[in-house]
Amino acid sequence: MLLTILAIVALLIIAYLLFVSFYPSFGGDVTKELQEKYATSENYKNGEFINKKGVPEDLSIGETLSLARKFFFTKVPNGAPKQNIEVIKSDSINIANHKGDTRLIWFGHSAFLLQIAGQNILVDPMFGRVAAPHDWLGTNRFNNEMPIAIEKLPKIDAVILSHDHYDHLDYGSIKKIKQKVQRFYTPLGVGVHLEAWGIERERIFELDWWEETKLGGLKFACTPAQHFSGRKFNNSQSTLWSSWVIQSATEAIYFSGDSGYGPHFKKIGETYGPFDFAMIECGQYNKMWPDIHMFPEETAQAGVDLNARVIMPIHWGAFKLALHDWTDPVKRVTRKARELKIDLVSPQIGEHIYLEQKTTTSDWWVE
Repeated sequence: MLLTILAIVALLIIAYLLFVSFYPSFGGDVTKELQEKYATSENYKNGEFINKKGVPEDLSIGETLSLARKFFFTKVPNGAPKQNIEVIKSDSINIANHKGDTRLIWFGHSAFLLQIAGQNILVDPMFGRVAAPHDWLGTNRFNNEMPIAIEKLPKIDAVILSHDHYDHLDYGSIKKIKQKVQRFYTPLGVGVHLEAWGIERERIFELDWWEETKLGGLKFACTPAQHFSGRKFNNSQSTLWSSWVIQSATEAIYFSGDSGYGPHFKKIGETYGPFDFAMIECGQYNKMWPDIHMFPEETAQAGVDLNARVIMPIHWGAFKLALHDWTDPVKRVTRKARELKIDLVSPQIGEHIYLEQKTTTSDWWVE
């Protein structure tokens, strides 16, 4: 019996190693040369990127198995919509020809198209069906269709990525858009995945926290977040995670990526605020991982800390990646925003959001 168990374990390990080695969605690995380069960063220690606070804590094998058991086997009432979420469809010609006021189109979760100062910026463009390395390893997204097929997107001036988790950096999506993208902006290390997928290093620009770069009339600033990284068991924390600031001559926009609540929001607000619009994560939280994802009430407070005129909850409405009711994030953050007297919008997936106009907020998620 013992030999049988050992043989099964050995086969599973071999299968995993083969899968990781030959299946492209796992991406690339940071080389020793890059590790030496990243060692100059204040956010890099002992071969890993770190948060300013000592989070997340490394879990034991027992704790990891317990967490996995709860996640995969806990029945969550209303954990996903009872039916497909209908989205507002976008016309490819309208998108390609837009030269007017700054606007955003939300694709669900944390994916956006930002049209600003005559440029098209894709943010965390996850258009895939499942937030996992393979479709068999996750559940389908809540909407069967996207507002626009990824193949119909126009030329993209820049793609901005917050970190390398599957619900933000999707191999299939990058593969489909890579020929129409001028530049990719990432936190340190994330470029290794793009290179593994055939994108030239000359088109990849990696930044550390508080570093800035310019594209045309836009400024991009890579700013802190409190999270973690990794696409497989043996490369956790090998790449950096971040939030982003996007500034034109007249407007300032903030994108949180994934982050637990912390003092970095106030510092970002003091450095780059006030913000006209802030997209802040609000979903996939749980008391078992409170330091790497915010609870909805913290999302609203982060908006106050950032000195944002309007906030929008993101990281919800597309995937079941936690154990809460799928509408819990938007309901709770809406209540807290009212209490804190900060404007909040919760547009339907695909709705055009104009910074200079009041977005109509409806309870579209109510079933």
